[in-house]
Amino acid sequence: MPLNAKALGEALDEDLTLHTTLCRRDAPAFQKACRSSDDLVVACTQESRLFTELAEQTEGAVSLDVRPIHFVNIRETGGWGREAAKATPKMAALLAAARLPDAEPVPTVTYKSAGRLLVMGALEDAERAAALVADVLDVTLMATGGAGMQARRFPVVAGDLPQVRGWLGAFDVQWTTSNPIDLDLCTRCNACVAACPEDAIGLDYQIDMSRCQSHRDCVKACEAVGAINFQRAPQSHHEKFDLVLDLRKAPAFSQHAHPQGYAHLPGGLNDAAAMQAMIKLRDLVGEFEKPKFFTYKQKICAHSRNETVGCNACVDICSALAISSDVKRNQIVVNPNLCVGCGACTTVCPTGALSYAYPRASEQGVKLRTLLATYAKAGGKDAALLLHSQEAGAALISDLGRAAALDKSVRGVPARVIPMPLWHTASVGLDVWLTAFAYGASQVWVLMTGEEAPQYRDAVVDQMAVAQAIVSGLGYSGQHFKLLEARDARDLMALDAALGEATAQGVKRRASFAVQAEKRATVELAIDHLLQDSATHPQRAQAGDALALPGASLLGSIAVNKDTCTLCLSCVSACPASALQDNPERPQLRFIEKNCVQCGLCASTCPENAITLTPRLLLSEQRKQQRVLNEAQPYQCIRCSKPFGTLKGIEVMLGKLAGHAMFQGEALERLKMCGDCRVVDIYSNPGETRISDM
Repeated sequence: MPLNAKALGEALDEDLTLHTTLCRRDAPAFQKACRSSDDLVVACTQESRLFTELAEQTEGAVSLDVRPIHFVNIRETGGWGREAAKATPKMAALLAAARLPDAEPVPTVTYKSAGRLLVMGALEDAERAAALVADVLDVTLMATGGAGMQARRFPVVAGDLPQVRGWLGAFDVQWTTSNPIDLDLCTRCNACVAACPEDAIGLDYQIDMSRCQSHRDCVKACEAVGAINFQRAPQSHHEKFDLVLDLRKAPAFSQHAHPQGYAHLPGGLNDAAAMQAMIKLRDLVGEFEKPKFFTYKQKICAHSRNETVGCNACVDICSALAISSDVKRNQIVVNPNLCVGCGACTTVCPTGALSYAYPRASEQGVKLRTLLATYAKAGGKDAALLLHSQEAGAALISDLGRAAALDKSVRGVPARVIPMPLWHTASVGLDVWLTAFAYGASQVWVLMTGEEAPQYRDAVVDQMAVAQAIVSGLGYSGQHFKLLEARDARDLMALDAALGEATAQGVKRRASFAVQAEKRATVELAIDHLLQDSATHPQRAQAGDALALPGASLLGSIAVNKDTCTLCLSCVSACPASALQDNPERPQLRFIEKNCVQCGLCASTCPENAITLTPRLLLSEQRKQQRVLNEAQPYQCIRCSKPFGTLKGIEVMLGKLAGHAMFQGEALERLKMCGDCRVVDIYSNPGETRISDM
């Protein structure tokens, strides 16, 4: 591949030496670098294992624990392709990003496994699978039919409707035995199998009650052992396991992302993923840690207030069923043991109550700014950011680069397209995309490979529609945000064509703000920059106008029906973002549009159904200012003239209670008084009954 050491060095402020065979003839140059305490970046992922071993064997080399090696791929991502000669700015950007430090450590989630494995499935399949792992795992079989071996090598249980819950090291399995044959007593002598005239007993040593005609010949044949009893009451069983291998057609877990420690092979050992699953199960003995991928701030969560549910986005989208609703405590609950770190919940969260912790938003922002700033410094134009998963997505890009090196009709990854790997493609959303655009990326594409849950794709599409509506409304021409889909090598040609799409208009001045820990703050910074940058665009919406946004927007306003609103202000106490506020001095409902997250709690709480949501982006400064949505004439106490409510609210209350037996005569008039005067009136009224009169 063509490499311009001088241009790369100028972009990176480095004095670079070009090597052609760093892993072979030029290896001493790498060993020399290993002895230095400077950051070490190797632009080759193919030979990462070789370089790591060479570094460990080099005398005087800095320990990899102290100074790790950062590997980056600049070959398949740009050096191998039709536009390789123009890829220097992209290579510089990828090298600059590779120099960044690793993400800061976060709290971890610990799993402990002693290797207790439950294999569920047909007995012959379960026994074959158990034989492959029995040397390292403690195996129990749950038979669901089939024919087992004569030799009893593993404990076997059977039952109806097994329920499996939990995760690695903590699976809770419950089942009910109602079959007449007790597997613990059964000696597998096969006498009952031979004696049954209906062939209702199989070699799994369970009786098919739909075929059994109550001859009870099996009971007589088993008289010496006593393993068969048709009068035995059903019994419930409960066991703990560390691992579960499920060979049944239907999995024990319905969610898309199964828990750690659970493997589902519907095709048995003939399944394509069988070998990998068995190897992984063998390794799952001991203590394991994973990052706690999320942080949660209940204070700004829009899920519920006063046991009324507003936003349910994270609960609905979680493919691992790790998020549940706790309405009584006005919050959600995230199970860190079930969380797989996809980050989709943080993408759809309107307030930022759920945020992605590993890497943090600020670390993602630094990487974005480094990539795009270095690309621009090296002379690159019209950057397109390609976000992809670090495993399946990276493999597809590598395959595309290899195809481009072998077939000149394949373009490969264009020079302006900068791949950026993510733990999961659903882990970033509107805030990161708009920030990348403000930093200078003319387009932001997300590559999905079919490994994502279906709801993740829908969420990304919805969020992209919002981002595109904002950018288009501000006058930037072209399509800036797009979802690309490719499952395997068969889709490479379609991906090759998609990456060569036309450019879109970018910002004139690149932003310099830093990505904030708070999602809403980052969105506001990006919007403010785009509003200023697009001010000279003749085709942009005029200041004072509002851009209509799709229904999935986390930006917008509310409309209040003044004819039905009584200014009870229940919506103010329900608002989690302080978008709705009252006025202590007079009956007013005030609103700050910038704070509104479109969660709908105000509309759900309003007893008069007077509130509707309006997804939009207001372009004027009024978006940040407080404005009055509704106000009313205060109602004055008939005794002391102090205002204590609204005229409309008191009139509605009087109308509703006028026919009530408890509010007649003086009691009804007392409702027209403030709280203090009601107490005075009760104690000064000679017609009132006192406890001393009883």
